[in-house]
Amino acid sequence: RALSPVPAPQVVMHPARVLELQMQKKGFRMEVGQYIFVNCPAISLLEWHPFTLTSAPEEDFFSIHIRAAGDWTESLIDTFQQQKLEMPRIEVDGPFGTASEDVFQYEVAMLVGAGIGVTPFASILKSIWYKFQQADQNLKTKKIYFYWLCRDTGAFAWFNDLLASLEQKMAESGKADFLTYRLFLTGWDTSIANNVALRFDTATDTVTGLRHKTIFGRPMLQGPQKALKSLFPEPPAQRQHPHAVCRSVVGVFLCGPGSLAKSLQKSCHQHSSLDPRKVKFYFNKENF
Repeated sequence: RALSPVPAPQVVMHPARVLELQMQKKGFRMEVGQYIFVNCPAISLLEWHPFTLTSAPEEDFFSIHIRAAGDWTESLIDTFQQQKLEMPRIEVDGPFGTASEDVFQYEVAMLVGAGIGVTPFASILKSIWYKFQQADQNLKTKKIYFYWLCRDTGAFAWFNDLLASLEQKMAESGKADFLTYRLFLTGWDTSIANNVALRFDTATDTVTGLRHKTIFGRPMLQGPQKALKSLFPEPPAQRQHPHAVCRSVVGVFLCGPGSLAKSLQKSCHQHSSLDPRKVKFYFNKENF
């Protein structure tokens, strides 16, 4: 933990007014799932705001993503956009929070994010990839399913870069099946739908530019087994031996509102009892 100014950060402006600050570590130690408090004296000497770390512990910098969502964040983004020669000073307190290492203990992990609450998964996804590449003996994860629910297309933009990078790295290493993701656009209009329909046959998604197509509407967390099966993953062992009795365990992690947590937890219990594959879905109440 440290309370101190940090050297001028590397600034990356993403679409939809999302500001990424990459800061030098210089002794800063972090784990996935942790957060820091940030102060910008040029805006306010007394205001400190918490932000989840989006970098992986394996990287040589630590980063946060800040979306314009109030007076302070609006002012911060405007300040960084206006300063071309000398960046405003940033002070950091932290990191805080316990490390969310449980996700690394499951052979199959299911990550569900909603809105800007997806930020902790940036750190987790990157860290899992580094551990996977380095053949870390403590990593049991062999398959990741990532689901993101978001209201507007602009919010997808900053996370696209990460997913696109992971897609490319996995394809180059022959591990294209390591990550399966689904993006759900819960807020859309007919103009967006018509645009997608006209370009449905393109190789990449018209909304995100990624390999997997965006799904319009919310996932069906409750309902018939067919609907549940479309969301809940099939373990690798069952795909290889479709007639075998599978007793895999899937770790389910959520970053989202309480209402979604209740629905997802209920679905985990229901699907664990209904699934003929004998797959158990364990809902993890992590404090990301």
